[in-house]
Amino acid sequence: MTTFMLSDTTAGKISSQLMMLRHQMGAPAIGMVLTLVVVCDEREQYDALRAATEAAREHPSRILVMINRETDEATRLDAELRIGESTPGEVVVLRLYGELTEHADSVVSPLLLPDTPVVAWWPGEAPAVVSQDPIGMLAQRRITDARSAGDDGVKCLVARAKGYAPGDTDLSWTRLTPWRSLLAAAFDQPVGEVRKGHVAAAATNPSAPLLAAWLSERLGAPVRVGASGGPGLTTVRLTTGDGDLSISRNDARLATLSRPGAPDRNVALARRRTPELLAEELRRLDPDETYESAVKHLARTHRS
Repeated sequence: MTTFMLSDTTAGKISSQLMMLRHQMGAPAIGMVLTLVVVCDEREQYDALRAATEAAREHPSRILVMINRETDEATRLDAELRIGESTPGEVVVLRLYGELTEHADSVVSPLLLPDTPVVAWWPGEAPAVVSQDPIGMLAQRRITDARSAGDDGVKCLVARAKGYAPGDTDLSWTRLTPWRSLLAAAFDQPVGEVRKGHVAAAATNPSAPLLAAWLSERLGAPVRVGASGGPGLTTVRLTTGDGDLSISRNDARLATLSRPGAPDRNVALARRRTPELLAEELRRLDPDETYESAVKHLARTHRS
């Protein structure tokens, strides 16, 4: 891998340097399928960049990591360029100082790959309405993570629902994909009408109320949320006229599926790492209407 540092530079100089490095490495840009813009702070950048790089092994990308630094310093742009066999695509780490922190879009725009989709990801704190953020306005998909807000994760999701625009999504929803798939498969066989439901998870886990909202809307039955010892989601129980349908997971790896009139069986239901979640989101660039319905249902039923 080749790493090149540019201090007090411009977007034009960065583009020129990328072209030169590609020529030297014999690594054309035509293999890259999208631009992934990662907006984070210095504390988050290591883990975020590692996750983005791993996800790019499935989706070769130009990864632009935007880090706002001190606003009271002289206006300056520093860049770190990485390209090579160990890096799928290209990585540009950008550090913005001074007034430039208010104009990140002017730095990003010239560095976007032409004629390819743009995805923006906020692994930590995100704008209240991401579609109206200057970076968000450049992107077809905008990924946030309510879990990063800690105790305020559910409030974050409610705010996301109120400012929702097609293309928005949240990793709290992506974490539910295996649960939703397993629940949908459980209904392949006849099951009595669902009367009520219960979702249990570690306290403050924002995925739990989002799953409850999705189930409640789809099944037309009340689904409440309770706390458990975790980790993450641990139980979904749906009460039907024929008995309880439930999924219970206690070790973050395997779950037990119970259905009325059928023997219990163990199913794989491991918790997934951030690179896997990000890679899943990069597979689809169309609006996620199911997420939209679930998060808006959550906002309508949430009580502060």
